[in-house]
Amino acid sequence: MIASTPDGVVIDVRVIPRGSRSGLAGVRAGAFLLRLHAPPVEGAANAEVVDILATLLGVPRRAVTIVRGGRSRLKRVRVEGVSAQFVNSKLKTQGFRN
Repeated sequence: MIASTPDGVVIDVRVIPRGSRSGLAGVRAGAFLLRLHAPPVEGAANAEVVDILATLLGVPRRAVTIVRGGRSRLKRVRVEGVSAQFVNSKLKTQGFRN
């Protein structure tokens, strides 16, 4: 789910587009589940993934990059400048544990 890299972390995310609300919804199949309001059209869902994770972790949008799964529901997202411990602590404040 969360792997450390030399410049930050990589997080596995599974998205559910076209939801009534956006936000972190739990853990499923080894990935964090994100519900998205945006449809998976013209990058809208990917932009919302970046927005949600940047807001949740308190980092700038430029620090969050989708490195794999740009056209898939299962994505691998890199967050620069944070540690796995930092991400875990932020997720605990949201009620989730890794």
